Amino acid sequence: MTAWFAGFQQFLHSIRFRLVLWFTLILALVLLAFSTFIFFNQARDIRGDALFRLERKLGEVEDTLTGSPKTAPILQPSDVFVVFDSKGGGVVEQGIKTKEDALSLIQNAQNARHQQFDSDNSEETAGWWLQRWPENGSSNTVGGYYYFIERPFFFNGQVGLAILGSPYDPYNLNNRLLVTLLIGCLLTIAIAITGGLWLADRAMRPVHAITQAARTISETDLNRRLNMAGRDELSELANTFDGMLSRLQSAFERQRQFVADASHELRTPLTIVNLESSRALASKRSPQEYKHTLEIIRSENELMSHLVSDLLMLARMDSGQLEMAKEKLDLSDIALDAVERLSSLAERKGVRLEIGELDEINILGDRQFLLLLISNLVENGIKYTLGAEKFVKIDTGLDENTAWLRVKDNGSGISAEHLPHLFDRFYRVDKARSREEGEQQGGIGLGLSIVDWIVKAHHGTVKVESELGSGTTFEVRFEAV
Repeated sequence: MTAWFAGFQQFLHSIRFRLVLWFTLILALVLLAFSTFIFFNQARDIRGDALFRLERKLGEVEDTLTGSPKTAPILQPSDVFVVFDSKGGGVVEQGIKTKEDALSLIQNAQNARHQQFDSDNSEETAGWWLQRWPENGSSNTVGGYYYFIERPFFFNGQVGLAILGSPYDPYNLNNRLLVTLLIGCLLTIAIAITGGLWLADRAMRPVHAITQAARTISETDLNRRLNMAGRDELSELANTFDGMLSRLQSAFERQRQFVADASHELRTPLTIVNLESSRALASKRSPQEYKHTLEIIRSENELMSHLVSDLLMLARMDSGQLEMAKEKLDLSDIALDAVERLSSLAERKGVRLEIGELDEINILGDRQFLLLLISNLVENGIKYTLGAEKFVKIDTGLDENTAWLRVKDNGSGISAEHLPHLFDRFYRVDKARSREEGEQQGGIGLGLSIVDWIVKAHHGTVKVESELGSGTTFEVRFEAV
């Protein structure tokens, strides 16, 4: 019982119930409006037909009474007809057997014309009115609502007044229509509720499938897809859900790869530090050997510090914790600062830094991050430049409203299959030479990832062109101001 009650409560709070409820309410309002229109439209037709019959009957009765005092045979037993002479006397012609009934009729007629009856039981309109005729009146009348019409005419040489009454709805059409409409509306609503529940249950099946899939999918099982065919909104929702799963799977894979690569990069210097310290402690060595060991340990420590710093920066970038103080800056001025920062590194590596045309170009950005972006590109060129005449060239320019920065080197170049992955984290084209012993700038595969993030944060674009044996060119574009 408790389980049934809990299930019933859950059904009352479900979307299926609310859909059916709103659908039923709207349908009920439509049926009510339609039935009301039909009912009052038929009531109007019945009233018009009754008035037409009364007019025709009274005209024929007048023609008959002018030539003969007998009642016209067109009158029905349920009709009420009386003629009053100018002295107030009544002549019973049809439907009224006593003078008291006739006097009651004329009294009611006068009251109706003076609007002394309740508005629900009487209606006055230029010579005719609707009046409830008592069932205990004449033995020939049927009781209920009658339409009465009055008209003056000559009778036995005098001006008299004729009043003719006929049942408003002799065949009870209004009540029968009301019952028919009521039964029809109730049956329609019952069918609508049953069909609505079936349709709602059928329509919500995809949502149930999505819910079940969301409950069963975990971080280690992101390969499941709904693959729901169709072009409706629920199919679109299922396809969106599949797309979200694909993005989550890619994000988790990148995270796992990121953790694995970071662990690998940290394990290598830690292993070197452990080996060097163990070797130094294994036996007594000369001061020069101890100094060499300490230099290696310091180099690996600097490498780990650089790696941790980059990892921390990327983590803060991904979480949105880094705020940029954008201002109007000269792109060429930032490029000169980057060249000055790396001039000593370029000199130690035997690389010539060439500065092209650095026109004054204003952009909107954060100076610190833009300096880091250009420094990473120039540093990348310095590391991988080869040959006797090694150089890295930096240029800036303006194309209409777009500012651009190019960093070109004459290194060995990059093959086409590596270009789409250059900005992936920890991706390195040549892992064998990614770390050079004793160099802090050993290449850990995060510099270009940071470049890509900074460019996107400034709503810019970055592309790379490279050819084996001819060097590599990086081009960054920003909107000029």
